[in-house]
Amino acid sequence: MFARPEYRWVSGRSPLQWLFELVGRVLDWLGRTQENHPAAFKLLVVVLSLALVAMLAHMAYVVWRVTRPTARTPTPGGAVGGLRLEDARAHRERADALARAGRYTEALAHRFVAVVLDLDARQAIKFHPSKTPAEYVGEARLDPSGRASLADLVGRLYRHVFGAVPCDERAYHEFAAEAELVFEHVAAA
Repeated sequence: MFARPEYRWVSGRSPLQWLFELVGRVLDWLGRTQENHPAAFKLLVVVLSLALVAMLAHMAYVVWRVTRPTARTPTPGGAVGGLRLEDARAHRERADALARAGRYTEALAHRFVAVVLDLDARQAIKFHPSKTPAEYVGEARLDPSGRASLADLVGRLYRHVFGAVPCDERAYHEFAAEAELVFEHVAAA
């Protein structure tokens, strides 16, 4: 009869009981330390305060680093990688220098940017550094043959730059020659 739940006089421990007991013991220890060793208690408070300030400063620094803008859109006339974005001649010269150094894949990319900038100067497309080469094909004001030629250039560029197909001197010179032919197909405005 006394085994029934209503006769149970001892209450069970709650899941957080150990936490409450631990906090109580820490507070008791701090109280005893303050009474028995006031200098040590003051030193402990100073050390803990400095640790708190250091943690808050670190948290503020991390939040600042995470939330500050990391990619900046180039301003018109700005230089990226030592080249002015709207300078087609500089990109063409850089492409030729890279080709002479045997870095044909990088040279293709600069040659394509030079073509896009020249088409922009002729108002056949609108250059923006965030556009992909394929986007230029869709917006180019070229006749159908010129649009197909530009699409072929983009395909070659993607094959070598993103597809990791090796590019040699012959492929670079063919690309450069076909790039110059695109300008013959600019549609009348």
